[in-house]
Amino acid sequence: MDLSGFGRPISLAGRSNVEPLDPQALIAQLGSEVATTLSAALDRVAALQATGQVDGETLRLLHEEIELARRAGIMGQQVVRLSSGRLPLANERLDLTALLHEALRQRGREIEQRGIEVQQVLAAALVKSDATLLFSLLQTALDWAFEHTVSRIDMTLDVKPWPAHARLSVAFAHQRPDEVAVADTPAAPQEEPALNTMSWRLLQQTATVLGLRMQRSDTPGKTALEFEFPATLSPRVEPAGTTDFEESITPVLPPQPLAGRHVLVLAGRREVRNVVREALRPMGLMVDFVSAVEEVQQQCAEALPHVVIYEASLGGQRFDRLRDELLARAPRLAFIQIAEQGRAMQVMNVGGHQLTSVGRDALIESLPEALIFELTRSQNPRS
Repeated sequence: MDLSGFGRPISLAGRSNVEPLDPQALIAQLGSEVATTLSAALDRVAALQATGQVDGETLRLLHEEIELARRAGIMGQQVVRLSSGRLPLANERLDLTALLHEALRQRGREIEQRGIEVQQVLAAALVKSDATLLFSLLQTALDWAFEHTVSRIDMTLDVKPWPAHARLSVAFAHQRPDEVAVADTPAAPQEEPALNTMSWRLLQQTATVLGLRMQRSDTPGKTALEFEFPATLSPRVEPAGTTDFEESITPVLPPQPLAGRHVLVLAGRREVRNVVREALRPMGLMVDFVSAVEEVQQQCAEALPHVVIYEASLGGQRFDRLRDELLARAPRLAFIQIAEQGRAMQVMNVGGHQLTSVGRDALIESLPEALIFELTRSQNPRS
């Protein structure tokens, strides 16, 4: 994690009611979460070695523990990035209801695998916000709820009459009813420290940067979180070519970030796939993963993607020949290479064609930027 310039509390006063971020507390929490989770995973590995017996459920739990530690590290990176104050924000008219539906659709398989019921009551709501960061907020809210819920998740979206602000609430039980000690019930709601995991820190910081009002209420066994969107728009049709809000300083992405674009990822290592998936998740892309050059060839024979992302270690002559064949068929097809080391993003000339290379250590921060750069450049024919 790059912590340069991150040695003092970060204050984003006026943008949210969230307290300024304490970097030392963040580092301590990240270390604690990763160490605790990996300790549990090591204990499980020791038990497997002692018994010599491996079953599917144990492997599933072991995978979940390692995945949780990995995600904590990624979220820590994202919190630092948001806290830098250097993130350019767009100011777009967005259909919050549609974005929420899309976030839930993308997590549909995970919801099914976890056996979670998500109950939705969603009214129509239009807001001004940054599309990419707002979509990330919705995904992080789901991450946080999935991490702690023991039953169903209730999601409600409405618009309060005055002031006309959209409100999104997420509520769930984090303890089963038989685990809640009635005698310990406090007189007033109190914050439950066990819920303040790294996903919560990322949620806080994202809401802060977006300027949302955020309120959480914890009661014994249950929690409810509400976001309020001050920049809520009236649902009206406007004349063509007009707008009632300031245009973004950097209008890079459409309201649904790169929705419908198809990305094919050639990556043999699971950890690389996971980081790529995490980096691209807020962008509304269709992403397929393959692990061999032959699979790239098969996929492209059926339908060409817009971008091919590949690990440099899986390149070589066979891949170079395939790339030349694909570019002969589709000169605007974009390629992004994942370099084995480093944090640099650079444009390279390979075989007379330009491609972008991103260092593996910078995927979370730089892969979305590289993708946007390549897709923008591919709108013009390659020389």
